[in-house]
Amino acid sequence: MLEGRRVVLGVTGGIAAYKAAEVVSLLKKRGAEVRVVMTAHACEFIAPLTLETLSGNPVCLEMFAARSNIAHISLAKWAELFVVAPATASALGKFANGIADDLLSTAFMAMRCPILLAPAMNAAMWNCRANQRNVERLSRWGARFAGPARGHLACGDEDVGRMVEPEQIVAAVEKLLVPPREFAGRRVLVTAGPTREMIDPVRFLSNRSSGKMGFAIAEAARDRGAEVTLISGPVTLRPPEGVEYVSITTAAELCEQVLTRAEACDIVIQAAAPADFRPKSVSAEKIKKTGAGMTLELENTTDIAAALGARKREGQILVAFAAETSDLKRNARRKMEKKNADLVVANDVTRPGAGFQGDTNAVTIFSREGAREIPMNGKREIAEAILDSVAELF
Repeated sequence: MLEGRRVVLGVTGGIAAYKAAEVVSLLKKRGAEVRVVMTAHACEFIAPLTLETLSGNPVCLEMFAARSNIAHISLAKWAELFVVAPATASALGKFANGIADDLLSTAFMAMRCPILLAPAMNAAMWNCRANQRNVERLSRWGARFAGPARGHLACGDEDVGRMVEPEQIVAAVEKLLVPPREFAGRRVLVTAGPTREMIDPVRFLSNRSSGKMGFAIAEAARDRGAEVTLISGPVTLRPPEGVEYVSITTAAELCEQVLTRAEACDIVIQAAAPADFRPKSVSAEKIKKTGAGMTLELENTTDIAAALGARKREGQILVAFAAETSDLKRNARRKMEKKNADLVVANDVTRPGAGFQGDTNAVTIFSREGAREIPMNGKREIAEAILDSVAELF
């Protein structure tokens, strides 16, 4: 699948550096051309000669080596994909903050190709606010993440921070360089963002949904060959290229558009956060503050997920989302039954990095057969995992 594709692999100084040898080996077996860049600390964990032998190319170590030919620029011009595995907290910090003090970090700054990062570090370092800020910034800039995974760490802990296995890194490389097309010929409807329920001409009820998760799903489905319609509430995001885009404001408008279009779609993914309630009456004029307080009477909006579940046709796949603050498993399972959904993507919105507005998320995907936990990652990677679970239902 990777015959002739050009991959630059960066290796940083963590215990997982020894796995870089298998990453290179697997890439070469799939036909890729590989050039390796190592940091000085990486050389403490694995010998450059090992990676040079496996890749068939000299390992790049120094900024000003005689054969470098301005190494970071030539590497950037050559690469179709830049992979860093393992990516330590230090490396992520450099990448996110424009620090270019060695060959790897300068190469990162010069790259104009897709970037894949495979973090590896202690759980405390992964969850550190500074590191999470760096991950969010890199994700927002378009970098893709593979992992980290939960497992046995070098410090002896069982926690998140372990680098994903080489096979998973290479699978992510293949998805980026040769995107799967298993959604070709399928029509996918995705909803995204919040709704706004007017109180008066200047005030409304809403929530903090940014639409980023739904937009990432729409883009990922498009890249897998699907014909995609994206229906979104008010967001600040640019509509994706190659996707039919429908803008709505209220839950009633969302309901109308979804129910009108869903019958013709093979897959409906409900990532929007529509309001459950709306004001029973809307004032035609701005409500003035009198100092006496105010009582706002609310009524239910239409349960769009339940309406879709009641109308679901043979072979159609429905994916619901559940943003929870407690009892994640119980609430997700209950939603699956009540809404007649095939999958429920649930997340704890109180968890740092997994709530509204951010560029990362951590979810559990519930199906009839079980549950699959997806650890904290960029929203595009979460979108890919969701589509993997959908594809398993085909």
